[in-house]
Amino acid sequence: MKIAARKLTRLCTAISVAIIAGCGGSAETETNYKSVDTTAPVSDWTLVWSDEFDSDAIDTSKWTHEVNCDGGGNNEKQCYTDSEQNAFIADGMLNIVATPAQAGAQLPYTSARLNTKYKADFKYGRFEMRAKLPSGQGSWPAFWMLPTDEVYGGWPKSGEIDIMEAVNLKVANEDGSVESNVHGTLHYGRDWPNNVHTGKAYAIPDGVNPADDFHTYAVEWQEGEIRWYVDGYLYATQRQSEVRYNSKQEAVGLKHRGWFAEYYEQGSGELVTHWDSTPFDQQFHLILNLAVGGDWPENVNNKGIDSDAFVNGQSFVVDYVRVYECGSNPETGKGCETVRPGYDDLEDALVEGEAPIPSPPSSGTAKNLTIFDDNFNVNWPAWDCCGGSTPALVADESRGNVVEFMVGETPTVNGFTSRAEFITDPSGKASPFDATSMLEAGYIRFDMQVTQMPSDPSAAWKFKVESQGASSAAELDLFASAEGQSPAAGSWQTYTFPLQQLADAGLDVSAIDVVMIFPAWGAGNGAIYRVDKVEIAQDTNLPSLTLFENAINAQWPLWDCCGGSAPAEVSDDATHGIVAEFTIGDTPTVMGFSSRTEVGGAGKPFDATAILAGGVVQFEMKVMSLPSTPDAPWLLKIESDNAASAVELPLSESQEGVAPQAGEWQTYTFSIEALAQAGLDPSAIDVVMIFPAWGSGSGAVYRVDNAKIFHPDGDKASGGLSLFKDQAAEQWSIWDCCGGSTPTIEVDEDAAHGQVAQFVIGATPTVMGFLADDDVYYDASHLLETGVVKFDMKVTSAPANIDAQWLFKIESNDASAAVELALNQSAEGQAPEVGKWQTYTFPLQALYDAGLDISAIDVLMVFPSWGMGEGAVYRIDNVEIVSQ
Repeated sequence: MKIAARKLTRLCTAISVAIIAGCGGSAETETNYKSVDTTAPVSDWTLVWSDEFDSDAIDTSKWTHEVNCDGGGNNEKQCYTDSEQNAFIADGMLNIVATPAQAGAQLPYTSARLNTKYKADFKYGRFEMRAKLPSGQGSWPAFWMLPTDEVYGGWPKSGEIDIMEAVNLKVANEDGSVESNVHGTLHYGRDWPNNVHTGKAYAIPDGVNPADDFHTYAVEWQEGEIRWYVDGYLYATQRQSEVRYNSKQEAVGLKHRGWFAEYYEQGSGELVTHWDSTPFDQQFHLILNLAVGGDWPENVNNKGIDSDAFVNGQSFVVDYVRVYECGSNPETGKGCETVRPGYDDLEDALVEGEAPIPSPPSSGTAKNLTIFDDNFNVNWPAWDCCGGSTPALVADESRGNVVEFMVGETPTVNGFTSRAEFITDPSGKASPFDATSMLEAGYIRFDMQVTQMPSDPSAAWKFKVESQGASSAAELDLFASAEGQSPAAGSWQTYTFPLQQLADAGLDVSAIDVVMIFPAWGAGNGAIYRVDKVEIAQDTNLPSLTLFENAINAQWPLWDCCGGSAPAEVSDDATHGIVAEFTIGDTPTVMGFSSRTEVGGAGKPFDATAILAGGVVQFEMKVMSLPSTPDAPWLLKIESDNAASAVELPLSESQEGVAPQAGEWQTYTFSIEALAQAGLDPSAIDVVMIFPAWGSGSGAVYRVDNAKIFHPDGDKASGGLSLFKDQAAEQWSIWDCCGGSTPTIEVDEDAAHGQVAQFVIGATPTVMGFLADDDVYYDASHLLETGVVKFDMKVTSAPANIDAQWLFKIESNDASAAVELALNQSAEGQAPEVGKWQTYTFPLQALYDAGLDISAIDVLMVFPSWGMGEGAVYRIDNVEIVSQ
């Protein structure tokens, strides 16, 4: 794609602002209810099943009476019977009548519920009923559908479609309003009580009440979409969820939040969330019933049941039930849609569902965990295992809030836990910490002050960590920490335990859920101590791998593929010390480092995804003896995921661009991004090889040192992007979308800002900001949890239109995703003031939740409302996407 084409697309979007959203514009759709012809016949549908109720009795080949007193699962107050008193046909109408039960009956009312299960089952179509509804407090008529076979599990996991429900019609409320709503609803999701339902209420215009006359109620159900109608007017639409993917084709959110399904997959047995057409993709059957009371009607309007309303019976009168099939495509039900403007608009008919938003993809980096620092972490409460005390939050003169533990006569251990049974805060959840990716450089660290020693002065102080519900643990004395000290009463002391030390002591670091600090069991009586700044962390949040530096990495041993030699550690010059030495004999081979278990490795591939941009594979090599084939090319080969992908390159194609020279240490650097572009999957690197070309290496002896996979900038690499500070970032420009001006760099009178970007809006509507070059995108995924978009702005001249609103808009992946917010929706919550520098901060998490694909940000705009900005002059500085 050319940059001109991309700009033209955005320009066209801006020009079309009157009819679609774009470049800061918006569009509204207003529905004219009077323009809908509710008498028009159903079109594009073929009748495949119906009951016109023109016989003398209910057709038992079509309907089955349900007979029970189960209360419908909603604590309803009727028994369903097959008595003609509760369901009969008269004058070409089905009458379902709820009446008081005889004295001594199991429930106070009787009624009827009819279904078509195994007699008329349908997948997709139009389902329609013409009926007059009952009224009164406690009445609950329904025309609805349930799955014939619960393919995805019991209710509601296999779904429920409520075509029409109404409760308490014609009831006059205390505020003088009269209940007149009908409802269309879907039920779906997880097992009760975590099930969900979504739908919409509809009141017939002009104060018409559904209990006064006959009206037609219908749904049109097609693959992925269900629409609700009253008298032909479409009032609600629900859809399957639509997953949003980032530029790496990872699920990052939902374009539309609709329904979902969650069930155990056959074969794998895993509980999986589905955002597709399930569960509404199976056969359903029809149900007609009239309930009395229950959880819904008894808790709304005037509440309870008005027995006077049922003295003479309440009747649900049905003229007909009809089912149509879409002739265009019966398999999907698509092609016969009866729609109107606004049917797919969230401000009008479209209903947002309750589907869970997919978790953001992993950046490949374990984020540092703060268990305690000034306040409790709701997911990791402070904990007294067995002594009955409650660890307290107390104020320390020099440190702010700290946790205070005490040990009484009952033996106990104290610390912090993330097990569900000990979490009492409703917002907390069990959050075992996976420290696998920080095993090499990570640690657990805390500060402690003993204010009162145990009565047994010889009591040893212990540090214990458990994982996976105590299935593994490591217990060490405090003096085994990196600081090598025991507690001294009255002094704050720091204790650091490397994760590798804990793993060597038997801890599985993949699911740490308890951290304990305590005097030895049974010897701690009388101890009072304070703890602060408890964390599981590493000094860099970016993953790195040391293959060899002064010693063998036991998880990545030296490896001769096929020659039968044993690569060795040898001593080299004072600068390099111990290095790895490889020797090639007559048998062709390759050599290097492998993490695969069959050669003695740990079987833990290295995930370099988080350092894909800017990360490198780097090593030093000295050839002690050249191969007998002197012109043999020297190669680097890297494999991933058990050789599912691999890349092989000559060492001369390194960033240094040099071939090996005998007797000389030389550095070789290869970009991970370049390796990925050449076909390597960077997420599971498990072999790194350095060797003369296969079959031409005989006689070669060479040494390797400082072999690493890392990001040269360390933590700075995760610090984000500065879009403008004195000048625009490389490959970014200050930009006027559509007004034809050229934003400039000016020197501001405020010395703290210096050079700033200045934007001027003329008579032509436009938006302005910062634009990435063609095919340039910023991936902020690694900053999601803590990152912000932040900038300073000063308005030097306000727009002539005083109603103009100042807006912030950010786009991603060539405008495939965007979020627009008012500046007063920033963290600072302020609108611009003329002549004043002001800071605006927008959290990345909030932008992501609003629909932004943060993996490919390419436009950032700040502007007055489209078409209202003429006369505005404003300056922007310190534009950055960073971690707070």
